[in-house]
Amino acid sequence: MRIDKYLWCIRYYKTRNVATNAVKKGHIKVNGSVVKPSREIYPMDKVVVRKNQIEHQLIVLDIPESRVGAKLVDIYRKNTTPKEAFEHSDMLKHAKEHYRKKGLGRPTKKDRRDIDGYLDESE
Repeated sequence: MRIDKYLWCIRYYKTRNVATNAVKKGHIKVNGSVVKPSREIYPMDKVVVRKNQIEHQLIVLDIPESRVGAKLVDIYRKNTTPKEAFEHSDMLKHAKEHYRKKGLGRPTKKDRRDIDGYLDESE
């Protein structure tokens, strides 16, 4: 089975197209090397998926026939992601919040609409 189809089948990506684009961008590694979307995947391959600033590490246990339900995902892969990877992502979120506080700088599109709506009502 192709790596992009496998990642879609085990619900790491919502669509095949999104999975294919992630592989093309180099977010997926199989056995330590960056691969193309057409790369065949086999049981006992080690896959690293970089998603939301976290590198998910998994081992392929079996190949599904088609997309599986969320409860059946663990039959086809073993998640070996260390807990430290998830703690690191929380630090990045806090860093982003600290960098630019909401309401400072240039107004967002929503802020601009609210301002325009307020000015139109006062006339």
